[in-house]
Amino acid sequence: MRRTAALLLALLLVTAWSGLALAKDIVLAVPLPLTGAQAKFGEIIKKSYEIAQEEINAKGGVKGDKLVLNFEDSQGKPEIARSIVEKLIDVDKQPVVFAEYTSACAKAVAAVAEERKTPYLVVASAADEITQQNYKYVFRLNPSNAYYASGLLGFMANVVKPQTIAILYESSDFGTSGAEEMAKSAEKAGMKVLLKEKYEKGAVDFKPILSKVKAANPDVIYMVSYVMDAALLMRQIKELRIDAKLFAGGAAGFAIPEFVDNAKDAAEYVVTATLWSPQVPFPGAKEYFEKYKAKHGSEPSYHGALAYSSLYVIADALARAKSLKQDDIRDALKATDMMTAFGPAKFQDKDGYQNQNFMETLVLQVIGGKHQTIWPEKYASAKYVFPIPKWRERK
Repeated sequence: MRRTAALLLALLLVTAWSGLALAKDIVLAVPLPLTGAQAKFGEIIKKSYEIAQEEINAKGGVKGDKLVLNFEDSQGKPEIARSIVEKLIDVDKQPVVFAEYTSACAKAVAAVAEERKTPYLVVASAADEITQQNYKYVFRLNPSNAYYASGLLGFMANVVKPQTIAILYESSDFGTSGAEEMAKSAEKAGMKVLLKEKYEKGAVDFKPILSKVKAANPDVIYMVSYVMDAALLMRQIKELRIDAKLFAGGAAGFAIPEFVDNAKDAAEYVVTATLWSPQVPFPGAKEYFEKYKAKHGSEPSYHGALAYSSLYVIADALARAKSLKQDDIRDALKATDMMTAFGPAKFQDKDGYQNQNFMETLVLQVIGGKHQTIWPEKYASAKYVFPIPKWRERK
């Protein structure tokens, strides 16, 4: 009897320990620019992932397994991003990859992921070609560059009605593709492109380029820039007293609070394309925004909303996947059809794209020193200001 009882006790202990062993962490490393020129965006994305991770784990994680995120600094350099992801897949055997920020880094990661047949979710990188390569393992949550300005083009067509446009852009993948898409769209809309000028990132004197813009006298000045360049452009436009019907940004640096902080009063009335606003009634959008603001003392940009929502997409796919093997996760991502704080998430093959999420884009305007959603009007948090006053008329 004693021997039987001892055996039963041993069996119960083994069973209990086996049950505990089944509960494990799902450890995922995340490549991001945490130092270097794009560190500001990397930090917003990292903080947003951490909020989503905390929420998901509080709700039971993925089938009872906790998500654990480790962040690796790519410095915004494609070669470093590539080496990080090669290690994650080849050495750490990570079955899914997500994040990065710049298009150059995302393209490097996408090539590795496709080669290794590992699903990769692009979160905030916009160059069109990323999801135009017939890749089977690369997915993108954010709209591509070709769609960034769709809302802005609607605002211009319905309200501004410009005849001419000048386009200034940073010589990155994002800047170049954004400028090309706007040039095509402007011509289709009947606008004449008077000037299309690129500059090297980190420039400190835009006045030679801006002198050409002033001489051309366009109705719209459209700029595709990261945050410090965006602010400096507007400050120097103000210094040179260059007037236009509209000063417009192609998202990125123009769509984050730091643009207003750095450009000061030169930011007033500037409009920008954007992919998201907390004023849009997607479930969890306002709650995420308020939680981020309370925790970090600053407001997140659409990049943060994308990151926050993307972790929910990853968790959903992992929960639905038949196993944590790469192909099963890829199949689960392909079948995604859900609503997030960023908006709908559904990966489609259309218009030359593969595994691309499509959605309506928005327009913000700086009014009273704050970004307000102005277009489409159904989402507006404030009435747009147009015509905008000339520099000499401003207080």
